Amino acid sequence: MPIFRSKAPLRISLAGGGTDVSPYPEERGGAVLNCTIDKFAYATLKVNDSGPASATVHSLDYNLSVNYARAEDLTYNGELDLVKAALRVLRTISGNDGGAYELFLHSDAPPGTGLGTSSTMAVALVGAFQRYLRQTWTPYEVAELAYRIERVELGFKGGRQDQYAAAFGGFNFIEFFRDRTIVNPLRIPPDVLNELAYRLLLTYTGTGHYSNDIIERQQRSYADKSGRTSEALDATKQLAIDMKNELLRGNIDEMGRLLDRGWQLKKQFTEGISSPHIDQIYDRARAAGALGGKLVGAGGGGYLLFLCDFERRAGVAKSVQDAGGNVVEMSLEMAGVQSWAVRSETGTPSASPPEAAPARG
Repeated sequence: MPIFRSKAPLRISLAGGGTDVSPYPEERGGAVLNCTIDKFAYATLKVNDSGPASATVHSLDYNLSVNYARAEDLTYNGELDLVKAALRVLRTISGNDGGAYELFLHSDAPPGTGLGTSSTMAVALVGAFQRYLRQTWTPYEVAELAYRIERVELGFKGGRQDQYAAAFGGFNFIEFFRDRTIVNPLRIPPDVLNELAYRLLLTYTGTGHYSNDIIERQQRSYADKSGRTSEALDATKQLAIDMKNELLRGNIDEMGRLLDRGWQLKKQFTEGISSPHIDQIYDRARAAGALGGKLVGAGGGGYLLFLCDFERRAGVAKSVQDAGGNVVEMSLEMAGVQSWAVRSETGTPSASPPEAAPARG
């Protein structure tokens, strides 16, 4: 039985997040600066082309296994809806409604933490099917397929930066327009990359978030022509350009100050971006020597990213832990989505998932 695996890297957004969310990029053009880290979403696909049409999904993150044997099993009901949407879209593209699929899915970070986990899982799923279908999709096409799965088919609110970051990998300055997206990979000298990685600090706040609600409020505020929201988004786009320039110049201290500026702007997008708990962690980190920081997702919870003075990084780490945060070790990852074929049964996933239950709903 053929086995195909894929992994896609999670991302940290450095600047410009929110300007990739419609209708802003269609009307004014958006821009983000992000990079990927050594935390991944993984997908394994086992295929039995001669078997009856069905799909068995093992989500190791949720300790859940479900079998979808009928078309109505793929109804969206809040349970593994992203996977259902991927199966609907990718089966249509393949032109083959037959065969039995078995999927094993897991991620290094749970959904709702601001690292783009759901979008990255969509990219990993596209990568696994790309290998199985022997398609020569470009990173642009992979990203757009993942966007179609999550934003169009499933209707989840959000922009495009997560899918493009996972598909391309590395440091990218990404521009969003009405009819196209342009990815500008940045060539950063190794000395600058090493110094930046050494001085970054990723902290889990202990609380998740539901980005759909926050992004919907942001869209409403912008659509209502709220001057505060529009001005904050315009300034955030310019800040992404400025931070890209400082990164290329190797001005890491200035990047820290721009991170802080970006966080202050982000809190103007809509209500619910921050919370007293997040503010406490942030303020303590700044007092301990962080040059700046921000939530790396839509807001409300998840991960805070700090850029520290190199002599005070350990003190910042202690301060955020004392405030209830949890420091997460990470490194920068330069590769985007990767997929490969497993050539023997010795490569069968070693995890023993629970017995598949019939689909509910």
